[in-house]
Amino acid sequence: MATTSLKLSDELKQRAIAAAEKKGVSPHAFMVQAIERAATAAESRASFVSEAQAAREKMLSTGEGFDVNEVHGYLKARIAGNNPVKPKAKSWQS
Repeated sequence: MATTSLKLSDELKQRAIAAAEKKGVSPHAFMVQAIERAATAAESRASFVSEAQAAREKMLSTGEGFDVNEVHGYLKARIAGNNPVKPKAKSWQS
């Protein structure tokens, strides 16, 4: 396992120590967990953006998309516990 050195302000170090104590873990474990969560969040965000860009490119190349009212109705029905029919893509170009 590699060793990494972090330079923290005194205030941030004390906050990390206090948070670690409240959580019942060592300051080291707390910082490792924080970095793990931050890395996972950054990866998730990058994946989300990549999928959104791919969907946009597909929409632009096919000229098809989903009606926002149909999507909202579908989502509301799903949240209510129903099993609605998924909306179909339609041409949005005139």
